[in-house]
Amino acid sequence: MQHNKDLSSYRLEKSKESLACAKSSCAVGFFADAARNSYFSVFYAMRSVLALESVDFKKHSAVISYFREHFIKTGKLVKNLSDIIGELFTIRIKSDYEDFYTVSKAEVKKQIENAEYFITETEKYLEKL
Repeated sequence: MQHNKDLSSYRLEKSKESLACAKSSCAVGFFADAARNSYFSVFYAMRSVLALESVDFKKHSAVISYFREHFIKTGKLVKNLSDIIGELFTIRIKSDYEDFYTVSKAEVKKQIENAEYFITETEKYLEKL
């Protein structure tokens, strides 16, 4: 059980590091990098919760699906986190894989705020356990 807590803490720290990278990238105008790091900050936060149940997946879509099913739909975490996941995932995929897609500074700032909120909600949940 201690291993799961250590892994959860490690993943939460990675989440916060990714958020810090998103903020730094945004500040210097690297908006695609900021979008990617905003997404990964949320992804690592989700995985920090899954670690406590000894659950993990190789595919991002599986992590997202499990997280939504077992933590959002059950009411353990607030429902608007599902929308945040969806927005961040969509922008990250577009900015990484679609030619000529440009994410705006305003979009990135919103996603950074969403990621901060997501991490805060995740921390509140983890503190209760």
